[in-house]
Amino acid sequence: MKVQKKEKTNVMRLMDAAGISYRTMEYEVDEKDLSGVHVAAQLGQDPDTCFKTLVLKGERTGYLVCCIPVAEELDLKKVAKASGDKKAEMIPVRDLLAVTGYIRGGCSPIGMKKKFPTYIEETAQLFDEIAVSAGMRGVQIILKPEDLRAYVDGKYENLTI
Repeated sequence: MKVQKKEKTNVMRLMDAAGISYRTMEYEVDEKDLSGVHVAAQLGQDPDTCFKTLVLKGERTGYLVCCIPVAEELDLKKVAKASGDKKAEMIPVRDLLAVTGYIRGGCSPIGMKKKFPTYIEETAQLFDEIAVSAGMRGVQIILKPEDLRAYVDGKYENLTI
């Protein structure tokens, strides 16, 4: 019987190179439901500890990244204030791959094409571990929120409604 070795994503390779401890969890991709709440349920994880990665564009600062719990909704006014913009808007899904190198449902705050200002919902600090995309659909990376914040040079902010 041949044992199939799982291939590491770029996110995992970056974490390995940085010496950051993590673990991964895999889930079945449902093209009809790419929601993070669905992913959290499949993994048996608390939706408050599973974070989605959203990419926005501020009218002054350009592209920025927000990580918020999957069941929460982003408050664009809070994001604009945190980033020093008057206004911030989500980028169109069609632009996601070109801007970040990731597709919808597999966008990670780790390892984007360029380094963008990153804001993490402050509630992440309440947990020992949080999950974010490992850079592809079907895989989540679980790590300490402070390790994520430090690696992406992010800031904790109140970002949700």
